[in-house]
Amino acid sequence: MSGPYVIRGSVSLPEAELMWRFSRSGGPGGQHVNTSDSQVELRFDLASTEALPPVWKDRALAKLAGRLVDGVISVRSSEHRSQWRNRETAAVRLASLLAEATAPPPKPRRATRIPRGINERRLREKKQRSDTKRGRTGRDWG
Repeated sequence: MSGPYVIRGSVSLPEAELMWRFSRSGGPGGQHVNTSDSQVELRFDLASTEALPPVWKDRALAKLAGRLVDGVISVRSSEHRSQWRNRETAAVRLASLLAEATAPPPKPRRATRIPRGINERRLREKKQRSDTKRGRTGRDWG
């Protein structure tokens, strides 16, 4: 493994709280795929961890509620042939998922008015376009 996976700032995934499970990947592959456990499932107990600040933990529990099973979030990776690369991919994916889930909510949008000049110009251009199109009718041609 290539060290701690940083969620944000100085907070990282604690190696002791990560639960790894390995199994055989599905799909085509030949002789090698039938003997190696290259698929990785990484589980992290979000509900009982002490690694995250309480505010982040509450945010993550609320945002990831649909993905949690008994407070545990799991991530799978099987796109690489090597178990080590799948472990790296799963850990990075979990860290980015937690980083996104613990991010503070965006600032609310402040409603602004459209300036009067812009609105008047838009209406004037619409009127000109309307006149141009009205002038193309064949009423007065003959």
